Amino acid sequence: MFPSKRIVCPTDFSEASLLALANATEIALHNQAQVFLVHVIPVSLTTADRCMPITMPEYQRFLKPQQRLEQIAESLRAKGLKTEIVTGRGDAANEIVRIAKEKGADMIVIATHGVTGWRHFAFGSVAEKVVRLASCPVLSIRAAAGAAAPEK
Repeated sequence: MFPSKRIVCPTDFSEASLLALANATEIALHNQAQVFLVHVIPVSLTTADRCMPITMPEYQRFLKPQQRLEQIAESLRAKGLKTEIVTGRGDAANEIVRIAKEKGADMIVIATHGVTGWRHFAFGSVAEKVVRLASCPVLSIRAAAGAAAPEK
């Protein structure tokens, strides 16, 4: 199990996920591990009012995920880390677990946004679901106070 050599680190570009990435980077540097930087493109975006289908071109214009992933990957490569970008589409937790299995990951480092109350009941927790479904260890990094999840 340890030292980890293949680390999956999902990001939604939030402050919390970048904190998790910083932790994954430290682990990877210490163990000369490969980092799989994962971003899952949702099939739909949920707003307070309704669930709206979103097309790939709309999503890419809005978030520019590939450019952001490349920037993050370049910063990891500059530190000497072997880094691969992987994108999925659909349910975030299922895709993260699928990608981790596909890449032979021996660890997933994921942020938890600390959502509670009705939002947790309604939307669940991606990190919680990943912990339940993953076949490898999952390191859950709790977001600092004030680090909000991106609007859905």
